Amino acid sequence: MGEDQNTVAVVGGTGDQGFGLALRWAKAGRHVLIGSRVRSRAEDAAARVKSAVGVSAQVEGMENVEAVAHAPLVILSVPYEAQIATLKTLREVWRPGQILVDLTVPLETSVGGSPSRLLGVWAGSAAEQAAQHVPDSVAVVGAFHNVSAHSLQEIEHSVECDVIVCSDNADARGKLRPWVEAIPGCQYVDGGKLENARIVESLTALLIGMNRRYKVPGAGIRVTGLQP
Repeated sequence: MGEDQNTVAVVGGTGDQGFGLALRWAKAGRHVLIGSRVRSRAEDAAARVKSAVGVSAQVEGMENVEAVAHAPLVILSVPYEAQIATLKTLREVWRPGQILVDLTVPLETSVGGSPSRLLGVWAGSAAEQAAQHVPDSVAVVGAFHNVSAHSLQEIEHSVECDVIVCSDNADARGKLRPWVEAIPGCQYVDGGKLENARIVESLTALLIGMNRRYKVPGAGIRVTGLQP
């Protein structure tokens, strides 16, 4: 199995949002490695992607460590309470030049609270916290926080949500653009430095509250007035 820039590892790819991203990228012809703590669960998720997208889909299921070892781009899609523990299991497999995209949102649900409220994070944001647990040679990006799992999994429809991408590494921000634009309806928005991820993460809690009030499954955001 060769590594190329068309390959992405989705750590936590058996969860709703990670699975949705795997579906979208497999449908777009990308090589997707679905990671899980349990290989059989990852293999089951890969089989479900192929069932939805087609048997020719380039998707494989494997343990998280193996997936990260074979991909230049790594998506971390786990609940906030599992973020640090998951990153610790990956400590020995990171390589210089890899990009970690953190989707984590510090929702109060991690301590039994409301899904429309945020916890305070000493690092400033979940993305900044992730950066403290990977080598300096790995660029950390915060993105895809506001894209609903429901919308991602409805693969016959466009997602209709902007994706605000934050990182201290401008090159890493740019490299994520084609991955955002591979999802129909998603628009890439350069969100600047990683510290801005704290604002983007908070929008997720706001959107969850809107979903409840408007009784919809996948509210999203659009940033107006930008030149394409």
